[in-house]
Amino acid sequence: MNLPKRKPNRLNGYDYSTPGAYFVTLCTQGRKIFFEIESVGNDLCVVPPQNQCIHKWIRETETKFKNIKIDKYVIMPNHLHMIVVITERHTGRSLHDVMRWFKTMVTNEYMVLVKSGICKPFERKLWQKSYHDHIIRNEQDYLKLWEYIDINPHKWKDDCFYLEP
Repeated sequence: MNLPKRKPNRLNGYDYSTPGAYFVTLCTQGRKIFFEIESVGNDLCVVPPQNQCIHKWIRETETKFKNIKIDKYVIMPNHLHMIVVITERHTGRSLHDVMRWFKTMVTNEYMVLVKSGICKPFERKLWQKSYHDHIIRNEQDYLKLWEYIDINPHKWKDDCFYLEP
């Protein structure tokens, strides 16, 4: 069977352990809806259990990888955006290593929630194979992506195709 050749996901020749800021998007397998946009009202944020595992592993990522800081992120129903900053070079700690570990940890915890009947099950994989990244080149680029993360939930809720899980 002749399958089309996939376009490489990473910038050819770029060292993804280089200190700098990266805009990362992780998508669920098949773009299925497993998470919720968090609703904020009366200064109280209602955090659904499936989102709690993402919040937890964002914090744990910064603990495990001392050279990683996640400046901003947003949980969407079928994807996650984040700005990841590599503060210093660390051998064996590239952006790919961090994202692979993060996706594994969230998947493991999500599976526990599925087995407990708290979350809906997924087929074979929770996340798509890879992720999208954008190397943030300057402050203007950084601020534009920061704003995109802020407005993304509002844009999503305005689209008529979104149905609460």
